Amino acid sequence: MTQYHYFFALSLPENTKNMLHQYSSQLHFPFQKWVHPEDYHLTFAFLGSADQVKLEKAVENVRKGLIGFSSFSLKISSYGTFGRSDSPRIFWIGVEEEPRLHQLQQIIHKACNEAGFELETRPFRPHITIARKWKGEYPYPKGIESDIDLPFKADTVALYQTHLDRIPKYEAIETFILHE
Repeated sequence: MTQYHYFFALSLPENTKNMLHQYSSQLHFPFQKWVHPEDYHLTFAFLGSADQVKLEKAVENVRKGLIGFSSFSLKISSYGTFGRSDSPRIFWIGVEEEPRLHQLQQIIHKACNEAGFELETRPFRPHITIARKWKGEYPYPKGIESDIDLPFKADTVALYQTHLDRIPKYEAIETFILHE
């Protein structure tokens, strides 16, 4: 039996995904795995595997927590990496600091904690994963990250289910629209 993993994330508009894919396609870096553009998202809370009761409670809590929370503007602004500087495990695209994004993440974390999930305790570092596992013959080049300027509207939060045997591998099974 397949065991799914779940996470809450900010969904990106289609045109934003397309633009990110265009940017990243021009880079030609030797990463082992590139994320499918339909899987681009900004994670708020990774739940892992979950029983249906806890999952339904988290969905209910998030829905209540988002009442009255309106959409807002975000701007994709830079590239970066996580892991060793010469052989990064994650290549990401970041967003400009935005207090509303952090408020949204806190609402979702609280909702999931109250549903019984134990979540990541590291500080929230909003990013969109683009590629994983550097496999270059040479070390990852320092100082090549450039600034990008891509504004978009943050207006949809989703609960995603993973399908490791498919591409794209993330399926939005619940969506929460942030209204104007």
